[in-house]
Amino acid sequence: MTQVFALRYPETRVGARRWLDHLWRRGRAFLGTDLAIMGGAMTWVSERNLVAAISNAGGFGVLASGSMEPERLAEEIRATRALTGKPFGVNLITLHPKLDRLVETCIAERVSHVVLAGGLPPSSAIARAKEGGAKVMCFAPALVIARRLVKLGADAIVVEGMEAGGHIGPVSTSVLAQEILPELRDVPVFVAGGIGRGEAVLAYLEMGAAGCQLGSRFVCATESIAHASFKKAFLKANARDAIPSVQLDPRFPVIPVRALANRGTQGFLEKQRDVIDRFNGGKVDQKSAQLEIEHYWAGALRRAVLEGDVEDGSLMAGQSVGLVSREAPTREILQELVDQAIDALVNRAKDFADFDPRADDAAGAVKFRSGGVGEAAR
Repeated sequence: MTQVFALRYPETRVGARRWLDHLWRRGRAFLGTDLAIMGGAMTWVSERNLVAAISNAGGFGVLASGSMEPERLAEEIRATRALTGKPFGVNLITLHPKLDRLVETCIAERVSHVVLAGGLPPSSAIARAKEGGAKVMCFAPALVIARRLVKLGADAIVVEGMEAGGHIGPVSTSVLAQEILPELRDVPVFVAGGIGRGEAVLAYLEMGAAGCQLGSRFVCATESIAHASFKKAFLKANARDAIPSVQLDPRFPVIPVRALANRGTQGFLEKQRDVIDRFNGGKVDQKSAQLEIEHYWAGALRRAVLEGDVEDGSLMAGQSVGLVSREAPTREILQELVDQAIDALVNRAKDFADFDPRADDAAGAVKFRSGGVGEAAR
């Protein structure tokens, strides 16, 4: 018994790191990494430099293919592999019109992990990626969908809450984790959305997660090619600044996107009002009106990330943006996350050592440190 408590509540940093490695052992084995921390695939940001930096630092970088053509994706995969010999994944958008060819590209380039995002992936894409030797990860916004994806062959599931940046669903990360982690044990499950500190990573690991995915924390990594103005916007922002896009009329659905509020955000509302007014006045048909709304943000993310248009561009960011306080090397960011998790474990061990389970009441339970964890456990 003493040994069990000493392991569960390590009082030294070495012991805490060993316990942390025990908690995310399944995620590490699945990813082939030292740390079960994935880099979220952020279009224009998660390219060769940042992906390689995350993998080289012990995490798992994920290349964002976005709207790339197959030939362009092949080039980016090769360029990433030239920068790292460590495992990394490729994120494919399931709605891409050339999804099948993109899967074939990943197979041809010997990609170890294919991440299918942006909707329920076709079973053919999952099956083909697996036949080609890749491990397949899929996003699930609910337990029933997660189970369905596992039946289709998904090797791992990512649950991402509405706190995340970019396209989001309606449910928070904490609720999704409570819904899915206790029930889905067949495959590794990674948690994403609003995670910015090591304590949160630790909490989800203890709930049963195999690992976690973070995006916004890496935008201001030294290796990130994001424009200085884009990074500055992140450094100045707090959690309340990252808001979901608003739909004004149910006849013209808008998939919510979480981003930092700016002039472009207001412009999107004005565009919707203008289109709706013209539709109501019979000046434009519904299909054309819908396309106008959908095309408003076309190129806006690229302008923001690469050109620094932080006024009218799209500043996609998760609510954890408020935890981004400085630009730092990727390795330093990952080490900080690990240190925070270890500190939490060590402090908990100290609290446990001060606890006397023989006390008759809660007020008298915490008395003094009487021989450490082992003594208290006897």
